[in-house]
Amino acid sequence: QVQLVESGGRLVQAGGSLRLSCAASGRTFSSYTMGWFRQAPGKEREFVLAITWSGGSTYYKDSVKGRFTISRDNAKNTVYLQMSSLKPEDTAVYYCAAATLPIATLTSQYVYWGQGTQVTVSS
Repeated sequence: QVQLVESGGRLVQAGGSLRLSCAASGRTFSSYTMGWFRQAPGKEREFVLAITWSGGSTYYKDSVKGRFTISRDNAKNTVYLQMSSLKPEDTAVYYCAAATLPIATLTSQYVYWGQGTQVTVSS
């Protein structure tokens, strides 16, 4: 069992930067692929980024490449989402999630989810 708690979401101006954190409970955090998803009002939840258990590989949604970075600190049981050059279309609730598969980019592949944190980008 893994419990995930996101933090760091807030209102930010377009072009700004923000770092989200996701703290995980459980001693097996380092064995999970971790992902970030987002859900805008009226839209389906979508994949944003993922990082493998070792941090050796990362996967990105095309629209965030070059702007968003995912990283993890297994010693702290935390995964991070660094966002820069934010756009109004990045406005959404951001969720972190854990998957047992080595590569996971689909919502259905993730077994544990946080409660989400709101990111609002003003124009």
